[in-house]
Amino acid sequence: MYHSEREGHVLPRVNEELSDAVKDGIGTLIRQRVTNGSFGLSFPEPCPDSERNAIVGTDGVSFGNLMKALIPSLGSWPWVSDYGWGSSHDSASDLEVFDAIEFCWKHVAQPIEGHHHEYYGHYHLSFDQPSGREDFCRDVEEIFRRNGVAYQFTEAGRIERLLPPEFGMAASRSMFRTGDNELNRLLTTARTKFLDPDLEKRREALESLWDAWERIKTIRPGTDKKSQAKALLDATAGSNAPKFREALENEAKELTSIGNSLRIRHSETTQERLVTSEHVDYVFQRMFSLLWMILRTQQMAGGSDEGP
Repeated sequence: MYHSEREGHVLPRVNEELSDAVKDGIGTLIRQRVTNGSFGLSFPEPCPDSERNAIVGTDGVSFGNLMKALIPSLGSWPWVSDYGWGSSHDSASDLEVFDAIEFCWKHVAQPIEGHHHEYYGHYHLSFDQPSGREDFCRDVEEIFRRNGVAYQFTEAGRIERLLPPEFGMAASRSMFRTGDNELNRLLTTARTKFLDPDLEKRREALESLWDAWERIKTIRPGTDKKSQAKALLDATAGSNAPKFREALENEAKELTSIGNSLRIRHSETTQERLVTSEHVDYVFQRMFSLLWMILRTQQMAGGSDEGP
């Protein structure tokens, strides 16, 4: 942690686009680890004079070739002319950078120097993959944190979006135990996609959330959807809150209308597409808040994914 952070000057992590400085910094982390042999466990550069197939570093060409094959649109980022792949400043989209980070986490390991081969002036290496992954994760997270990036690199090797503070813990970590497997699946799918860095995936999260809304309307016994939905809202509001019950009815109707007029569950030309991340956030939060309240009052919400 740097001095400014110790003094309380911490950037809010709200930037959803990676700056050139962030991309260059991530590129530097990757190139450093190619140079010091951190990818040698998966892409070994063998000692030319060893009968034991000792590893002395990373085969950078093989590493880069596989990365380019798995991320075809990546271009030459983050490579420099040493490998013949252009400049580190070549453009790469945010999603391509995220894919590259996850690719690196999969293959990185901490190189440990062993026997010193005096003739070639190099060390034979062994590897500690858990430590290598932990260090790489920490260094990427430091860049994200120092630049207010609204994504985190988890210890599981995944880039996930940091939700705006107003979403709290419910949308990000709560478990769904509704007693209905399909409703659980829809809610979990909505939350998972909403944490995705890809805005298009977050739009898909809305579809799953609205499908969950339609399903929860029929969760109570009965065969008539309208009467089932009425009974659900009655139970949610309680018998001593008639004005709140009226507000709840209006909110339910409005959200149903939003689902029909915006491109959430339908794709007719009359539906309007949600353009920005902020619009998606607002609509998701509004629907999720209603569903979460229903789940809580009907005792269909579990605890945290991270335990009690």
